[in-house]
Amino acid sequence: MKRFMAIYTGSPTSASRIQWDQLDAAERNRRQAAGIKAWQEWGARHRAEIEDGGGPLGKTQRVSREGTADIRNHMAGFVIVRAESQEAAARLFDDHPHFSVFPGDGVEIMECLPVPGQ
Repeated sequence: MKRFMAIYTGSPTSASRIQWDQLDAAERNRRQAAGIKAWQEWGARHRAEIEDGGGPLGKTQRVSREGTADIRNHMAGFVIVRAESQEAAARLFDDHPHFSVFPGDGVEIMECLPVPGQ
């Protein structure tokens, strides 16, 4: 089995996020509760494939030759899963609550490769 990091993405300017932000508090709370329940059910269904449940990601700092700077990106959270292939890993996220209930944009899946020479 291979290891894959899945990054949940979301943009504060996407149409789905703008619509979410325009919901009244009661409706947003109702959808949030339904989304959390759906997310927990997704996790239970895929318990055998989830190596690290990950979690939400906070503010980002980028370090480069020029120094350290606060930046904004579209990464919202992560999870590590095990699957036979990248395609199989991607199928785990079909209709995931991150974008089917919440206003997330998608999930990006990449293989965690071994370090060369180790």
